[in-house]
Amino acid sequence: MQYKNIFNFDIKWTWKNITLFSFLAIFPNVLGLFHTTVFGVRVHFFQYLIFLAALIYGPVGGIISGAFGSIWTAAALNNPYVLVGNVILGGLFGLFIRLRWNLIIAALAAYLIQMPWLWLTDVYLAGMPVKAVNAIVIALFFSDLLWAAFAGLSSRFVKKLVA
Repeated sequence: MQYKNIFNFDIKWTWKNITLFSFLAIFPNVLGLFHTTVFGVRVHFFQYLIFLAALIYGPVGGIISGAFGSIWTAAALNNPYVLVGNVILGGLFGLFIRLRWNLIIAALAAYLIQMPWLWLTDVYLAGMPVKAVNAIVIALFFSDLLWAAFAGLSSRFVKKLVA
């Protein structure tokens, strides 16, 4: 059995790929400004680009998109722990995908690993009310599964655009 570096970007770097990667690393900051409410659950949009980065560029792509894409949100909320939480989400999702896990299982596992971090840091370090954090936990559950599925459906198309 031959060793395969699952943390490798595994792509040919072109100007199109560099541009897309930069977009996926920075634009979650903009999507973090938007949300909607569906059936009483707040749906966030920023995860789509983090999942897309992880699908195209692997765990390191997910980590970079999670980190750089959360800077504005972390600063606006005065909560730097958001950044680490999104690094966990993007990196683990990318890792699980590289290990050939089912897309929804990968998203669910990354979510479940991220949640203790999010809950503990938001409640005990950021001082947010438990009720508010519980609402975020529920919202992120639905948002993560929705956007992971959408990223899975659109990632092939996006890869063709930069090929």
